[in-house]
Amino acid sequence: MSVEARIRGDIESRIRSGEWAPGMRVPTEHELVEAYRCARATANKALSRLAREGLIERKRRAGSFVARPQIRTAVVGVPDIGALIEARGEPYRWELLSVELQRRAPEGFPARAGGCWLALSGIHHAGKTPFGWEARWLDLAVAPGAEDADFAATAPGTWLLANVPWTDARHRIGAVGAEAVAARHLRIAAGAPCLQIERWTWRGEEPVTSARQVFPADHYQLVEDFTPRGDGIG
Repeated sequence: MSVEARIRGDIESRIRSGEWAPGMRVPTEHELVEAYRCARATANKALSRLAREGLIERKRRAGSFVARPQIRTAVVGVPDIGALIEARGEPYRWELLSVELQRRAPEGFPARAGGCWLALSGIHHAGKTPFGWEARWLDLAVAPGAEDADFAATAPGTWLLANVPWTDARHRIGAVGAEAVAARHLRIAAGAPCLQIERWTWRGEEPVTSARQVFPADHYQLVEDFTPRGDGIG
């Protein structure tokens, strides 16, 4: 582990454990240089990374402080499908179809030498009905525990929400015709209308996961409540 990663890990651990409360001053670059016997550039890089991830706030001439938690939501959010199904009173079951290690990064993430991804596919079931098909890739550099997780028992999305925090997400949503593999497992005709949600999440600058989920058109709706802009323009 690099010195920069060790500094980030130590500070993040103290913040997430509650040892360092919001508003508390974080050691300065000079103090980190003395404590870790590293270059000032290394300390600066560690603090800058923590600031990008929203864990600390850096103030010119005042120093760095533990950031106050912020509520962040995407338009669609990053939902736990199992929890959504159970919330409407139906039993939920995840069925793992495949799992393998891959060196090639999924679409949407840059290739990285030595990178290793866990690629999974499976079905979300609502009662006795297949609710959605999912293909997902997890970056083992950010989620090393994923390699030993029991994804036959726990859906990867559920595991990620409980174990790997994210800072940024992107969605791509569209109407598609069911591909043969998804159609077979969803028990619908190939080409049947479906809603496809593609999602990428990052932790700082590091990719966390890429997922592609396909739902029969009558299974899933995206709903958002909103008000007009303040200027009254539609």
